[in-house]
Amino acid sequence: MPPRLRKTVLTTHIATSVGWLGALVGYLALDVTAVTSQDTATVRGAYAAMEVLVQVVIVPLALASALVGIVNALGTPWGLFRYYWVLVKLLLTVFAATILLIEAQTVSRLADRAVSAADPRELPGTLAHSIGGLLVLLLVVALSVFKPRGMTRYGWRRKTLAQ
Repeated sequence: MPPRLRKTVLTTHIATSVGWLGALVGYLALDVTAVTSQDTATVRGAYAAMEVLVQVVIVPLALASALVGIVNALGTPWGLFRYYWVLVKLLLTVFAATILLIEAQTVSRLADRAVSAADPRELPGTLAHSIGGLLVLLLVVALSVFKPRGMTRYGWRRKTLAQ
């Protein structure tokens, strides 16, 4: 990839990844509010906002981050399958995005139930998924920064063939 394009792709990847992480933190705040608030209107509003945030912000950013991350890896010397840290980032991102897509349906159901329930304070919330997602994304960030050494077998073969 030419340097200018590589930097554009990298900037886009960082922006979508940071956006995903930030939106998840906002979602977590709404999730805590939905589970702990004693005000019925606040709980209804939190569930409604959670649904909008997931559908309009988090899911698109997660998918964009994954897609742009793949493009970024393929266009750099790191490659997608050459180093364990890149491969683990890919697997964690795909895992998090898959769980997110499944959980988005649950969030929509909870939002619908919050509107129609006599007392939405009895709804379970999604704290375990919110916290788990945050931990996975923070691990991905740590891998991006620390880049643990270690090439995959594929990476070693490519390196040997190139020499």
